[in-house]
Amino acid sequence: MTAIPGLRSPYARVGPLVYFGRMLDKIRLHAAGRLPAEYAANLGEHRPGLFDARCCRFLGVPYADLVDRVRAGGTDEEILAWANSRGLARTDEDCAVWNSHMTRVGWRDDLTARLQQRIREYACENRGIETMFDLIEADEGREPPQVGG
Repeated sequence: MTAIPGLRSPYARVGPLVYFGRMLDKIRLHAAGRLPAEYAANLGEHRPGLFDARCCRFLGVPYADLVDRVRAGGTDEEILAWANSRGLARTDEDCAVWNSHMTRVGWRDDLTARLQQRIREYACENRGIETMFDLIEADEGREPPQVGG
């Protein structure tokens, strides 16, 4: 896999949240017919363990409603404000816990074995990949951020 123009890092934030902007990018790219099929297969809530589904559950907003809102237009911040008004009210602490969890998925948890399998499949051994976000970064040609950096 290589970089996909218009698809940002999962580490990038919209407001206080990591990953949300990437999900918006995927929705927009899919609507424009520019999202690769292997990415499109993982959109939405049909697979509860995937990041789109996790993000929608965290926000308390159905994925289909989010897609409709993204297609209606607006900035990322406006769409996040819409999600906050429609879904669950999230505090700064909730968002900090979300970010901490999401940036560590695959590190010493129930997805560690899957992460190690993917690292081998993507030929990313010896790259210092410790999390699923790190693997996404490496797979798309970016370097994962340095701890404390």
